[in-house]
Amino acid sequence: MSNHLSGGKVNIALLQDHLRKQILYLIDKCNGPKAIVWDEALAGPVGLICKYKILLDHDVSRMYPLKFGKLPVTNVNNIIFISRPQIHLMDMIADIVHEEERSGIRKYCYLFFIPRRSQLCEKRLKTKGVYGNFNLIEDLPCDIFPFDSDVLSMEVETTFKDFHLEKDPTSLYQAAQAIFTLQELYGVIPKVTGKGDAARHVWKLLERLDLEPRTYPSTSQIDHLILLDRTVDLLTPLATQLTYEGLIDELFEIKNTTAHFPSENFDTEDEKDIMSDKKQVILNSADELFAEIRDKNFLAVGAVLSKRANMIKSELEERSGMGSVEQMKVLVAKLPHILAIKKSLGIHTPIAELIKQVTDSSEFLDSLQLEQELMLGVDTDRVQSHIEDCIAHEQPLIKVLRLICMQSATNSGLKPKVLDYYKREILHTYGFEHILTLTNLEDAGLLKVQQGSRGYTVLRKTLRLTVEDGSEVAPVDINYVHSIYAPLSVRLVQHIVRHGGWGNLTDVLSLLPGPILDVKQSSRYCSQNRRRASVGSQTSSINDSPKVVLVFFLGGCTYAEISALRFLSQQEDSNVEFVVATTKLINGNNFIKSLIDPIES
Repeated sequence: MSNHLSGGKVNIALLQDHLRKQILYLIDKCNGPKAIVWDEALAGPVGLICKYKILLDHDVSRMYPLKFGKLPVTNVNNIIFISRPQIHLMDMIADIVHEEERSGIRKYCYLFFIPRRSQLCEKRLKTKGVYGNFNLIEDLPCDIFPFDSDVLSMEVETTFKDFHLEKDPTSLYQAAQAIFTLQELYGVIPKVTGKGDAARHVWKLLERLDLEPRTYPSTSQIDHLILLDRTVDLLTPLATQLTYEGLIDELFEIKNTTAHFPSENFDTEDEKDIMSDKKQVILNSADELFAEIRDKNFLAVGAVLSKRANMIKSELEERSGMGSVEQMKVLVAKLPHILAIKKSLGIHTPIAELIKQVTDSSEFLDSLQLEQELMLGVDTDRVQSHIEDCIAHEQPLIKVLRLICMQSATNSGLKPKVLDYYKREILHTYGFEHILTLTNLEDAGLLKVQQGSRGYTVLRKTLRLTVEDGSEVAPVDINYVHSIYAPLSVRLVQHIVRHGGWGNLTDVLSLLPGPILDVKQSSRYCSQNRRRASVGSQTSSINDSPKVVLVFFLGGCTYAEISALRFLSQQEDSNVEFVVATTKLINGNNFIKSLIDPIES
């Protein structure tokens, strides 16, 4: 088990261990040396639960990415394909199987679907004439992956688009299965609250799936489940994240807890870094320094790094003045920790310098100023000159769309003339093929015509979404993650936790899309044992400190939202510990990108 996953009241390492056992159980069904052909989108998430060294112990001698063409020549006769249930991936698998057939060397093929197979995929394999070539086809139900002691992600990029645009609820079924997996490990969650169509859909699936026989622990470690549809808060993912981890994701993109940076900025003798132009850095709470600065506003990071560097320097200088054996023993005991922090400083100081180069630029500051003006409701009705300049200078389309969608969100829709102007300028500058993207954004509610009501203005005042006099360095409210803006999603969670439900928010909730959900699971359980489990968990949540709330974002969650939830749990008057689950960890760029239809050349 990974130590950094077991740092919370809910031991997430149990989930890691559970998923690892499932993977190894299927791999061990294939006797002898084997090669794994990975769907590349799965290699990273699966790597979080089953490292390559573990696979080596189970006779996995080769690993290849799934793509068209013949595999490299190898003397391994067992080939395991691990793939998502997607049609284009079945075509790649079929191509490899046919290539192996043509080689004349008998190979034994196995296919494992994560999280489960689909009839369309099986039909495609039959159409391609390879279905009978597999000795074994199995489901590998890894519905959600552990990223940290308080973060879980399904890593499904298309949930928001699939459900709200394509009307495909497949990944919401996966979310429901993920919740059941968590309940099988940590006990039945007695209270469920939610908002939005996706939240209601997941709840209906949970009710249906509960008809299947399942075994749960006698007590529950999670007291409350909050389901939030991303459509309830479309503004937050569009806003630039200003926490340390959020800015790393904005500028360098974090994938499966790993980010890559220009290697020339790091002083290292690591051979891999010398040979490569990228420095790979793992970002999780196993790194003590990163755990300390990840959730801070970037303006506060420099002081922490400087303080830590001075402490390390003074502790190392103390060596020269040590005379007694006892003093030397104390230093020797502290040395591994000192060296670990020193190594971590050698990583995070250059990263902070790289971020500062961007955040000090006029381009970044001009965009941030516009964002903050929009959030405060300043001139949201008119065409923004900064957006015009971005289009005129042909800055990345995603950046332009992100700003326009922010204006639409903060103005509760754009005036028809303003929206038509933006669309016309985009099509003329970036190409008429982007009409499909603009249509998707409109269908998703990110771009819309103002209907008269000013919902955002009411929400901003009622929920105190903007705080102009807050401190980023010594924050007292969650607005620090975006400097002046408190994420609407986290404000809703804050209210639910404080009042035990939606309480007196009925009028405000009517301004947000989708139905509300507020139920107790214990009422649905006929078994006396299950009812005892629910009642017991409710009792423990009152007596124990703190209680645990699982917040599940359906459609994506940002690192800034996670930081805001951690901030709430760390307050002196807080009696809550949050675990965050999401369909995907997102930022404004990849959120917009997921709605852009690829243009075939």
